[in-house]
Amino acid sequence: AGQLEESGGGLVQPGGSLTISCRTSVSTFSNYAWSWVRQVPGKELEWVARINNEFSTFYADSVEGRFTVFRDNAKRMLYLHLTGLKTEDSAMYYCARSGLGTTDWREPRGQGTQVTVSS
Repeated sequence: AGQLEESGGGLVQPGGSLTISCRTSVSTFSNYAWSWVRQVPGKELEWVARINNEFSTFYADSVEGRFTVFRDNAKRMLYLHLTGLKTEDSAMYYCARSGLGTTDWREPRGQGTQVTVSS
């Protein structure tokens, strides 16, 4: 298994935008589907988005139309572009290999990157 390293989080005002990244060392990155999940302290992990190896994408209802997941296979990088941010989007965001189901993911995740939406 390769390593996953998220970055790019920060403090953003409501309505703002941010792009977070996930660097991987997975040599077979292009073969897999990848997901973003997030977690608020005290709550369960929540699946956010998925991009398949053929670039089809899927989103949680809560972020549909606001977030965009994309990938760069040559760089083995996964990205999540967040727009129209809401305070309820504040969470630690993690990347992970996707599981069999659309909203499934596989452990391990990276260490996460914190997104805080606040005025």
